Amino acid sequence: MTIMAAQKIIATITKLLNCANISFGWLFMHFFLFYTVQSSARACMRLADLQEFKSSQTVKINPDRPQLQACVLTIEARKTLLVPTPRLRYGLLNKIVPPKEATEAQLRRCCSSLGMKAFGVPMGLDAKMKVDLLVVGSVAVSEKGYRIGKGEGYSDMEYAIMVSMGAVNESTVVVTVVHDCQVLDIPEELIGSHDVTVDYILTPTRVIKTNCQLPKPQGIIWMKLDTDKLGKIPILNKLRALEQQAGKDVTLGADRTTADPVTAEPSLKTTQPKRQPRWRPRQNTHLDVKGASIQDLRQEKKRQGEQKTKKHPARVRKESGDNGLETGKSQEKVKEQDSQEGKRKARYLPSMTSIYIEEIPAELHISELKTALREIKATPLKLFWHGAQHWACLKYSDLQAADQALEALQGLTLNGHNVKVKLAKVQQGEKNSVETSGTPTPSAVAEIKVTSN
Repeated sequence: MTIMAAQKIIATITKLLNCANISFGWLFMHFFLFYTVQSSARACMRLADLQEFKSSQTVKINPDRPQLQACVLTIEARKTLLVPTPRLRYGLLNKIVPPKEATEAQLRRCCSSLGMKAFGVPMGLDAKMKVDLLVVGSVAVSEKGYRIGKGEGYSDMEYAIMVSMGAVNESTVVVTVVHDCQVLDIPEELIGSHDVTVDYILTPTRVIKTNCQLPKPQGIIWMKLDTDKLGKIPILNKLRALEQQAGKDVTLGADRTTADPVTAEPSLKTTQPKRQPRWRPRQNTHLDVKGASIQDLRQEKKRQGEQKTKKHPARVRKESGDNGLETGKSQEKVKEQDSQEGKRKARYLPSMTSIYIEEIPAELHISELKTALREIKATPLKLFWHGAQHWACLKYSDLQAADQALEALQGLTLNGHNVKVKLAKVQQGEKNSVETSGTPTPSAVAEIKVTSN
C-alpha cells in the first residue's frame, strides 16, 4: 500500500467527518484517527454477541482507546486477555492476570494503562499459547475486509510474529472496531502481502461479516524490513536468529544493504555509520604579484590595526556614580573636566547679584510676583521662591542690573502689603549665600526662570 493512497483515504474520512459535524469524540494524530469511548463503546458491545467471541478462550486486543471497552468485556467474561507491548519495544505480549475474586471495578482497573503494567505477565517467543480471536484498530476498512492501519505496521507485525510462534493461523478470527464513516471502498491493489485482513467489522450501528478471500500473512517477510526496524524492535532480532537456525531465508531488503551476514546470536546490533569529518578549506598560500603570500598580508594588516589602536585608545566606559556622571572617558579626563568646571563657576557666580524680598503675604502666588516684576521692569535672571517662609530671592547678572532693579522695587506692594527689599552681599558661592541667610537646603528651593515680555 502506498503512502499517497492511504493519505487520500484518510482525507476522505476527514471530509466525511466534517460533513457529518463529528468533532467531539475524535482525535487526529499523525494523520490517523483514534476512535474514542463514546461511539466505540457501542460498537464494542456488539463483540459480546459474536459467537466467535463467546466460544473463545484467549483474546488478543490492541490496547488503544477505541478497543478499551472490548478489553473490559473480555476481562468481565473471565477470558484470557493478551495485549501487545507498546511499539514492541519490551517484548511481544502481556497476559493480563487480574487478582483473585476481583470486583467489577478492579477488573476495569486492569484494563487501564497502569493496570496492564501492574497485572501484566510478559509472554515471549517461547510461550505456548493459542489465540482464538484478535481485535485490531483501523483507520479505514472495506466491507470486503481490506484494512488500512495507522501506517506503522505494528498490528501486521504482531500477527506475523504470532504466526511464526504458532499462536494464530488462517482460521483465527480477526475483528475490527470502527465508526460507520470509516467503512468505505478500498481497492484490492492497495493491500500488500503483509497486510492483515479482517473477518468482522463492528460499528455502532451494525455488524459486517466480510467473507474476505485474501490470505493473511504467513509470517514475517524479511525482505520488507531493514536494519533500522530491527534496531527499534528487539524481538525481531531474536525471531530472525531462530528462523536462521531453522534454515529459513532471513535476508533483509536488498535496497537497504547488500551484504548482511546473519549470526546465531540472540540479538543483532545495528552499527551506525561513521561520521564523516567536517570539511575545512585549506589556507590560501598563493603569492601575490609582489611575492608576498596572502597570509603575510593578513598578518601585516593585523599589525597595522594594533598600531592604530594604540594611537587612538578605546574609550573606557565608567559606571555612573553619586554625582550622576555617565561618561566613557578615562578617570583623568573626568578629573580635568571637573576642575575646569569649578574654575568656570568661580568666575561666573560672583558676577550674579542677589536681591531679597521679605515679608511676602502668605496668600500671594508666585505668578502674581512675576507679573509685578514685569510691570516695573525688574525681571530677574532667576527667581527662588520661598512663599511658605514669606521671602524670595532675585538673581541679576551684575551689580549694575541689581541696583536698577532695587530702585524699581522701592515701595513695592503685593496684595496691599508692603514688602522689604534689600541687596545681598556678593559672595563666592551661590549656595553659600542662600544657606547663610537662613534659607532651606537647595533641594527644597524651587528655581524658576522668569522671561521678560
